[in-house]
Amino acid sequence: MNAVLGDPEIALLTEIASLYYVEGETQESIAKKLHISRIKVGRLLKKAHAEGIVDVRVRHHPSVSADLESKLVRKFGIQRALIAPNYANAERQRHAVAGLVADYLTRRLEDNTVVAVGMGRNVGAVADNVFTQVTRTAAFVSAIGGSLKAGEYMNPDHICRRLAAKFGGESETLYAPALVQDPAVRQALQENPTVKQTLDRARRADLALVGVGDMSEDSNMVRMGWFSPQEIAEARLAGTVGDIMGYDFINIKGIETQPVMRGRVIGLDIHDLRRIPDVIAIASENTKVSGILGALRTGVIDTLATSTNNALTVLELAG
Repeated sequence: MNAVLGDPEIALLTEIASLYYVEGETQESIAKKLHISRIKVGRLLKKAHAEGIVDVRVRHHPSVSADLESKLVRKFGIQRALIAPNYANAERQRHAVAGLVADYLTRRLEDNTVVAVGMGRNVGAVADNVFTQVTRTAAFVSAIGGSLKAGEYMNPDHICRRLAAKFGGESETLYAPALVQDPAVRQALQENPTVKQTLDRARRADLALVGVGDMSEDSNMVRMGWFSPQEIAEARLAGTVGDIMGYDFINIKGIETQPVMRGRVIGLDIHDLRRIPDVIAIASENTKVSGILGALRTGVIDTLATSTNNALTVLELAG
């Protein structure tokens, strides 16, 4: 919220927003009640939006995507699917998918729930879409190390802190880099007591938030400098279609592949994820369809969150 706003103005914005959106009063009646002009009421409502006091989201009725979700559950044996409407704008699509995950978390979280948190734009967007007054003493634990090139928004530590702030829980940082060049260094770091303690807690999580990656030269892994475009191209030629949480590379059958990039990331792997009761895979981009299909076929995913187009294409490819 804008720091220059004083408490009286915040109170006024909140009161007007509550009267309009919660009580259902008209702008005209609010103007009369507060002895201000109707034009000023409209202006203050816009300011309430800009300052984050008001969040308006269109919630699509569950019946819109119920049939599609049922087909995904039956086809892949997952527990549930969260399917967002299609949007042409990539950012809007990402937030639509993330909003469904945020709502699901709000319903699902209980006191003492532990959530293992991955990295990436889709996982990061979940924290932006939490709008709840419910507080939970949940713990959000980094399930992969950090990366300076990823920036704060996509780093698991930052995502954990934002989720904890929204829900009123706690966050735990994994004090290790996400990527190292030598597998021996990775092994040594994962055995470090501080790193091991956090990873062990993440392994015992009740839920996990993970992204599904694609193998394009424009992927996050290339933009962050983790892997070169040539390494990505070679992996793709060898049949790799995507990754789960930037760590486990898979082909379209859901079988782990062994590209040269493997063994460099410090975090939970696919075998750790299998032990977590509810692994929530989030993928909004239409470039990730093959990766989504491969991830579903691993049997690791319990909840899939994606767009309608992606869900339809995945089912068509699987057929």
